[in-house]
Amino acid sequence: MALTHLVTGAGSGIGASVARALAARGDALWLLARNDERAADLRADFPTARVVTADLADPEALAGQLGQLPQRLDTLLHVAGAVDLGTVAEQPIAQVRRQVDVNLLAPMELTRLCLPALRAARGLVLVVNSTSGITANPDWSAYAASKFGARAFTDALRAEEAAHGVRVTSVHPSRTATPMQAEVHRQEGRDYDPDRFIAPDTVAATILHVIDLPRDGTITEVTVRPGPR
Repeated sequence: MALTHLVTGAGSGIGASVARALAARGDALWLLARNDERAADLRADFPTARVVTADLADPEALAGQLGQLPQRLDTLLHVAGAVDLGTVAEQPIAQVRRQVDVNLLAPMELTRLCLPALRAARGLVLVVNSTSGITANPDWSAYAASKFGARAFTDALRAEEAAHGVRVTSVHPSRTATPMQAEVHRQEGRDYDPDRFIAPDTVAATILHVIDLPRDGTITEVTVRPGPR
């Protein structure tokens, strides 16, 4: 039976890999786009999907931007993210706020809005976190703080929604070959070689495994690191 999924971050990287895999097997997709230009690109790439323009950098506006949501939702996949490196001493508050808004507050608000549909389907909330949500390194304080917060959010949500049959999973990939990773390397002032990192399709395969796990089990948290070279 075809499932219904709402996916953020489907325009590139891990989100695009997940959306392609789900579309290929005939599942129904609702995709969030941050602006009209990105929405047009998503409609071209996923012609059968329902594309909604909603800016995750403005969590307070999400309720008004989303409009009518599906009545049943099998999975809510939080894949979109934002990163700006900088030391605590030097990073402006606007950059900190953007990362917290996109990586933590928007997933919390979007989940709240989708909970009736998730409960109706006894669905799954999956947050693509990061190994930065497990260990914080220099220059990553704002990003790591947002990801540590997202991990706490999934832990609390899991306990709250168990009675409604909603499963919650946190996926923590290490560095993955995505446009975001290329931007991180630019910020770090280093050359970017995608062959050194996990392929987005590998993380997507992990996510699909979580989605398809029989209901008698649940994967609460999984870390994906590079294999031996």
